[in-house]
Amino acid sequence: MDPWLVWLIVAAVLAVAEIFTLTAALGMLSVAAVVTAGGAAIGLPVPFQFLVYAVVATITVLFVRPIALRHVLRPQVARFGIDALIGKAAYVTSEVTATGGRIRIDGEEWTARPYDETLVIATGATVDVIQISGTTAFVYPRD
Repeated sequence: MDPWLVWLIVAAVLAVAEIFTLTAALGMLSVAAVVTAGGAAIGLPVPFQFLVYAVVATITVLFVRPIALRHVLRPQVARFGIDALIGKAAYVTSEVTATGGRIRIDGEEWTARPYDETLVIATGATVDVIQISGTTAFVYPRD
């Protein structure tokens, strides 16, 4: 079997393993195997193939992987949808009890329940949205 084909098989195996681990390290090693396959295809001797693999793998793992991880692990800049409502203040339009209630969040009416089921929150109170489940907001009164 030709050495370039062996390197491509190694690259494919590493790429599949990367899909399951999502560490970016195996992906970088897969890239190094592809580059080495190119070197093997142009006739590079086997010892130099290993040298190319070692150099490219080292460079990608030490320099490219941290950049890739920084982009992947970047925190979400803006919350949207119902996630954006969590933590906001709301106005109680109808008394909130364990069995029912209504609040207004950013101009929209929502059904509400107290986060602590023993609480009764009076109409006109200001509450914080703690959680949203379906169309019901779970709220806690502000002090």
